[in-house]
Amino acid sequence: MTGIWLISLIFGGIGMLVSWRLKSKFNEYSQIALANGLSGREVAEKMLQDNGIYDVRVLSVEGQLTDHYNPADKTVNLSPDVYYGRSAAAAAVAAHECGHAVQHATAYSMLQFRSSMVPALSIANNFTPMLLMIGVMIMYSTGSKLLLTIGVALFAVATIFSFITLPVEFDASNRAIKWMQQRNIVTPREHEMAKDALKWAALTYVVAAIGMLAQLLYYLNMLSGRRSND
Repeated sequence: MTGIWLISLIFGGIGMLVSWRLKSKFNEYSQIALANGLSGREVAEKMLQDNGIYDVRVLSVEGQLTDHYNPADKTVNLSPDVYYGRSAAAAAVAAHECGHAVQHATAYSMLQFRSSMVPALSIANNFTPMLLMIGVMIMYSTGSKLLLTIGVALFAVATIFSFITLPVEFDASNRAIKWMQQRNIVTPREHEMAKDALKWAALTYVVAAIGMLAQLLYYLNMLSGRRSND
């Protein structure tokens, strides 16, 4: 099991560095006021209206970078720094979350696919860690691979979900950047800052997905290696 801990440590460390860089960029760009003076809430409401979406509410939620779109109750939830912020960073994050609302309203296929996997993901998240841990112990003590195979299959579902998330996030950012540029929400300088902030946000998902894939391959190798020794 040393290998899986090493993989987790490596990608966990990379993830922390990317997250730190994202927060650093957001804080840096938050110090520069948006030329048009719009707040994140106002940017979000404007983007929704421009896309003909009138049944989605823009709310403020506690925390830092806790921003998300909830398709269940059709709400764009923005952290205080984004909701009240009047910077390129706040505008970028607010527009990105509205990008998800636009995806939902236009039945974007990858978002629908991702949403359809949520029930399976919930099961996977609840049972996978226990099944993997117990499955490894049983495999090495009795030779039975059944429990570990089930755990790996569930982990594969979570890994697939993490990769499906990537095009959904990239598409939301592209919609946000394109809309802000077309509607002159940002100046050319602010446009570059918004793109940079969203790039680092996207990298957090990329690192997480690659990390999960590395762990999945480790477990698959463990199973195949055990089979070859049987």
